[in-house]
Amino acid sequence: MTTASTDALDAITPSNSVTAGPGGSVNGEAVVPGDKSMSHRSVMFASLAEGRTSIKGFLAGEDSLNTLAAFQAMGVSIERTSQTGLIIDGVGMHGLKAPSESLYMGNAGTGMRLIAGVLAGQKFSTQLTGDESLSKRPMRRIIDPLREMGAVIDSQQSGCPPLVIDPANALAAISYQLPMASAQVKSCVLLAGLYARGRTSVTEPASTRDHTERMLRTFGYPVETDGAEVSLQGQGKLSSTELEIPADISSAAFLLVAASIAPDSDVLLKNVGVNPTRTGVIDILKLMGADIELQNRRDAGAEPVADIRVRTANLKGIAIPESLVPLAIDELPVIFIAAACAEGTTTVTGAEELRVKESDRIAAMAEGLASLGVDAVATADGMIINGGTIGGGTVETFYDHRIAMSFCVASLCATDPITIRDTHHVETSFPGFFEQCADLGMVIKRQSLDG
Repeated sequence: MTTASTDALDAITPSNSVTAGPGGSVNGEAVVPGDKSMSHRSVMFASLAEGRTSIKGFLAGEDSLNTLAAFQAMGVSIERTSQTGLIIDGVGMHGLKAPSESLYMGNAGTGMRLIAGVLAGQKFSTQLTGDESLSKRPMRRIIDPLREMGAVIDSQQSGCPPLVIDPANALAAISYQLPMASAQVKSCVLLAGLYARGRTSVTEPASTRDHTERMLRTFGYPVETDGAEVSLQGQGKLSSTELEIPADISSAAFLLVAASIAPDSDVLLKNVGVNPTRTGVIDILKLMGADIELQNRRDAGAEPVADIRVRTANLKGIAIPESLVPLAIDELPVIFIAAACAEGTTTVTGAEELRVKESDRIAAMAEGLASLGVDAVATADGMIINGGTIGGGTVETFYDHRIAMSFCVASLCATDPITIRDTHHVETSFPGFFEQCADLGMVIKRQSLDG
């Protein structure tokens, strides 16, 4: 592993801007933080289970810690045994207690949408709030099916948080056709279905991540999958278990692209989750010519994992198949960076969901790329990127962790330094990201907010 030079890293603090590059390469072994999606779910399901659950690999990032705090506020005993270890004494399906104040979910859309499904079945009232970014994200997509089930839930007139959830007389099972491919909406409906009378089913227009289904089965709750339809019978119970959460492929994606575009790079990422509903980033990069090898494939509980080796490659622009877009929706910002470094044109369509993430990621990435001299044109549902030279400059993150990390990766191929403004939100998903990049060989410098 490369040791950071004295000027490469000097106590980077999360709220600071960061200057990266130009140049550098990435080499060595790395372990990225635990999967964020699974960390949210692990706390929720362990809290609702009967008995004591042990969790290893929990992501101690701001998003998942807010979910943890929410369940503690509802009377669940959660012990931090280490930075990534938890012991949770579940209270059962009906053992949650009314919190004394609003539940703050920070920046976590996953946390808010999934916990809303759980709260819809409780006998107490709650309010869910979030930070400025989360307070602008659309929640009608969960409000509509929850109301169809009989939930009493309200939001701002715009359909955005805060959400107020009051006790319902009873929840009724529904058969719901998702209007968009969204694992968060699917999971919200299924979690409300745990409390409903009858069988709740959700049909997807395209495959999305299936961590909810896999983890419910790990907690002993039967879930059936028939093609695009997922269903479960309500009013059962969850049983405690032991969980090991693998490294997050969404976090690994930044290093996959970094090692692909930087000269003389060779990185081994250990114990990464390779659930087939999450490996779109690998499939896309391989179509572009990336040198990626999955080694030591194995199962960690209900989830497949592998060590991933990635080396420098000459990437080519492609038309990204729309079937892969839902399987790489969170990784598309850094894929845009790969496209900017590739030879030829890359087109992305069918990615309109990027418009309603932590930021409008299509607009944010197009603006940032253009400011660095890249020929990138935003479209309604994606982007057209002509690969070429990446210059230096200053980019805005729009308080979005994935925008910040993507432009850090871009610095590897830049002609001049890239200053990334306001990197605080990187802590929501990848604590220690900049330190790890510096350790692997990237040129990272601290810069104060005033520039």
